Amino acid sequence: MNLMIVVRRRTLGVALALATAHATAHATAHAAGAQTAPPRQTEADAYTRYELLAPGSAKFRIVYDVTATTAGAAFYFNPIRAGSIATDEHVSDRATGKPLVFDVVGAAVARAGGVRVSDSLQQYIRVTLARPVPANGGEARVLIDKTYEDAKSYFTDGTTIVFNRPLGIKRNAVVLPKGYELESCNYPSQVLQEPDGRIAISFWNATPAEAPLVLRARPVASLVNAAGVVTSGVQARLGERAVQSREIVYFLQQPETHAFDLYHDYTESRAGTDHYINVVRAGSRVSNPSARNLDTGEPLRLDVLHGAAITAAKLEIGEPVTPATEIVVFRFAPVAPGATTRLRMSETYTDSARYRLVGDELVWDRSFGRPANAVVLPAGWVLTNSAVPATVSTMPDGRVRLDFINPRPDDIAVLITARRR
Repeated sequence: MNLMIVVRRRTLGVALALATAHATAHATAHAAGAQTAPPRQTEADAYTRYELLAPGSAKFRIVYDVTATTAGAAFYFNPIRAGSIATDEHVSDRATGKPLVFDVVGAAVARAGGVRVSDSLQQYIRVTLARPVPANGGEARVLIDKTYEDAKSYFTDGTTIVFNRPLGIKRNAVVLPKGYELESCNYPSQVLQEPDGRIAISFWNATPAEAPLVLRARPVASLVNAAGVVTSGVQARLGERAVQSREIVYFLQQPETHAFDLYHDYTESRAGTDHYINVVRAGSRVSNPSARNLDTGEPLRLDVLHGAAITAAKLEIGEPVTPATEIVVFRFAPVAPGATTRLRMSETYTDSARYRLVGDELVWDRSFGRPANAVVLPAGWVLTNSAVPATVSTMPDGRVRLDFINPRPDDIAVLITARRR
């Protein structure tokens, strides 16, 4: 608002009035701007796969898997790194496998879409989502496929190729060109051979900083058999950890109850699959199960089965069925070819052996097999011990949360103790 006041004689009173009016107008404009500011763009479960192309080309393919989580958002904005030339972009919806509409926009458009922009020259790929992000924890999963040309990140040093690039995404894989062996890698990583013979490194960065990755590779004789493929006698133990997207969050009730709520997020990608089976651990009891499709927000049907009912239903649970065996079967529409379904399954467990009160000390003693797990302490409890390293935070309601990231393919024995505040 522009206000012009003409006076013949400026008195102190008028000056004060003008100052007050200006301050009021500024505060009103600021409040109006704050009210109309779009919700901040949020995301989760990001994973990036870099495939190094021909040595000397400075080009690498990037396959970026990310989940938009801002409720109601119709767009997702992916920054184009400064200094890189992006080509061959393709974007698809992970839920259906179908292409999505996208374009390249500047910082002003991204800011209006909820991105907190610090660089006014930054460019973004703006993806039009297949549907707005569902409320109450829903997701919109996006796959962005593009090729970057960046001579500072990917170059040759004699016959050696070098990939030197700080990576801010926490889950990553880098695949060498065919005919190259890994010479060195400065970041702790899995080393995995692709079916076509290429060597890949993969890691989960559990720190809050970027991973200052430097890879060096050199030419090598063929690493494939006469048929041009690779098989391994220990393949069952060679799964890539970083690409796994299962996550479980445990919300502990007061320890006297031995009870805890949990939700488990899982992506089903096997075409035709129409159910998920959760086998209840021996010694635990399950109650209040529920589930929903995170891509659409719709609730799912479920059944709780025991012993003979499991056998009668002809369900394969991966272990012998006894009269004490208990399972929860979550049912959903069959997964279409090329599509995936993201599920969230919620339950309440009671387990007096693994969650208990010893004297005046809360004790949580449970092994975790998934790469990402979190435990939220009950209200009124102070964390005193965590035997396995965790990231610790305090939730808005004051409860303490511990996040455990295990980049290894084995279980971790999580032991937590707490005392009343």
